[in-house]
Formats: sequence, structure tokens, C-alpha cells
Amino acid sequence: MFIQTESTPNPATLKFLPGQAVLDVGTADFPTAEAAAGSPLATRLFTVEGVTGVFFGIDFVTVTKDDAVEWDHIKPALLGAIMEHYQSGQPVMGDDHKPTSGHAEHTGDDGAIVSQITELLDSRVRPAVAQDGGDITFHGFERGVVYLHMQGACAGCPSSTLTLKMGIENLLRHYIPEVTEVRPVA
Repeated sequence: MFIQTESTPNPATLKFLPGQAVLDVGTADFPTAEAAAGSPLATRLFTVEGVTGVFFGIDFVTVTKDDAVEWDHIKPALLGAIMEHYQSGQPVMGDDHKPTSGHAEHTGDDGAIVSQITELLDSRVRPAVAQDGGDITFHGFERGVVYLHMQGACAGCPSSTLTLKMGIENLLRHYIPEVTEVRPVA
């Protein structure tokens, strides 16, 4: 098994490409070791000292580290953990994992606008940020403001504000006149 790695715009996050499927559909975010309890692979990665977050896409794993730890020190252990997991035959996710679109449900008068927002996110934004090892999902829409949740390499990335304001906000405002601003949520 040959696992490739790619840097991301977030210096605290590294993208691992195991060369096979990680998830069948959707994404999975594990911002803490406790959140990883439903995933044998995420649990294994959190045993590496300095790991502060794990995120899965269709064909990649992104790992976020503590700033005090150098990639040179933990990258071999992470590669080993991923390789050991795939050789073990264990599933990536436990049986109770239910894939979702990642977008928050929205009920109310703005249903048509929200549908346009999520469609643009799914077709234009999410594929691009997946290339960088992350995901951005719809969290809410209120009085012209779109609230988005950033995951994986996008969470805590130094360029995330620029991505939100100059990229996503401009895109949404161009296609959907009702959108006036985009804001991140934790």
C-alpha cells in the first residue's frame, strides 16, 4: 500500500491519500478524540501524540496537529496508523454511521433560496475545498446572511476568511441577490 500526502493551505493540516475509498459518500469530521469513538480509523489516528483533529472525505483523510508538534515527527506514525488500519480489515466507520449531506436542515419561508445556496455549495464550492482536504457546509440563512461550517483543513486555516469573503460570498451574491454576507460558525 502506498499512501500519498499533500500539503493544504492550512499549515496545521496534512492530507493523506490512501489510494482507496475512505468513505462511500459524504464526509466525517472528528474535532476531538471523543468524537472519534464511532470510527476505528479516527480512533487509531488520535492515538498519535499531537493530533487535534481528523476529517474523512471520499478518498482522503486530513489530520490536524497541535502547533507545538512538527510534521516530521508525527507523519511516519500517521502513515503507519493508516496502513495498519487498512491491513486490519476493520471498517473506517462503525455500523452506526449514517452518511448525510452535511448541510443543516432549513425550514421556513426561504426554502427556495436555501435550495439555491446548497446547490451552489455542492456543485462549485465543496469540490474545490475537498481538493484542499476540507469541507464547507450550510448551517443557516437569516436576513441575507449565510452561515457556513468549515471542517477539516478549512477549519482554522489562515486563508479561510479570504476564502469565505472573496470567494464564496462573491459567488453566492452573484447568483443569489438575496444573499448579502457569508459568516463562519464554529
